[in-house]
Amino acid sequence: MDALSETLRVVRLVGAIFINGRFTAPWCYQSPRADTVAPILEPGAERVVIFHLITEGECYVELAGEPPVHLIAGDAIIFPQGDAHRMTSQPGLPPATGGRLDEVLSRRPRQLAYGGGGATTRLVCGYLACDARLAGMLLAGLPALVRVNVRGSNAGTWLEASVRYALAEARSPRPGGAGVLAKLSEVLFIEVLRLYMNEQGEGRTGWLAGVGDRIVGAALNALHKSPAHAWTLDELARTAGSSRSVLAERFQQLVGSSPMQYLTQWRMLLAANLLCRSNAPLASIAEDVGYQTDTAFSRAFRREYGAPPAAWRRSRSMREQVEGARSLR
Repeated sequence: MDALSETLRVVRLVGAIFINGRFTAPWCYQSPRADTVAPILEPGAERVVIFHLITEGECYVELAGEPPVHLIAGDAIIFPQGDAHRMTSQPGLPPATGGRLDEVLSRRPRQLAYGGGGATTRLVCGYLACDARLAGMLLAGLPALVRVNVRGSNAGTWLEASVRYALAEARSPRPGGAGVLAKLSEVLFIEVLRLYMNEQGEGRTGWLAGVGDRIVGAALNALHKSPAHAWTLDELARTAGSSRSVLAERFQQLVGSSPMQYLTQWRMLLAANLLCRSNAPLASIAEDVGYQTDTAFSRAFRREYGAPPAAWRRSRSMREQVEGARSLR
């Protein structure tokens, strides 16, 4: 399994499409920072990433301090840093005023239709909620706005048709519509990342740039395939078809850490995932992520997360219980 697939397996994505909009020019709406709407969209989520898919017409997206970006049908955009932004039929329009966001989103997907009666733009808005540390690694180095056109890929054509079908199903009395939309939002997010990796030019840095690099990508694939292996820089360089010095330099440049530092961070992310999702004993988890003793594992985990693994697991379990009780109110 490649590094991106393995990371996406570990990143616990929870997604939904929350707005199905039909807007007629002139129109403009303001989307607040993702961290301010996260408690409404997905209570308890550590990180929320907002995305939009334009299914008909055209519009602009405005970010503070950046020139407006023109969008056309088939464009999908995500906001890796969760920036506030405006979607608008033309730059410079004031945003519409409406009800409170929690009331607007009380039923999902929300059907929105407004504007001045001019040219029509249709778009869907969704989000992905995930673990903050894993999301930070996956999205590191990405610009404030990532834009790709999904109509250039076979998967994108299928996705658009599937989203339209699922939105129609969500309004029908048949059960399961919301679940289909949730899975489609995850697939759309992943496809945007894959397309972006293929399209990004020279000079990009970050984890995705590393995955796309011949040498660093081979090293990442090896580390993700066998995280418990007792890797050395020499062995990793041979696996990647490179010298020690070239691998170390390119890895640091693209990923922002040394290969061995990255391995430790990835092992700790895997351990945290196992601590959250299983009741496996600490000794078993330590062995699964490459540590021969509980002591060495606990020391490494505490450096990364600020608490021993057993205490961290208890605190996470208590927090999830509290959040679950709140969601039932």
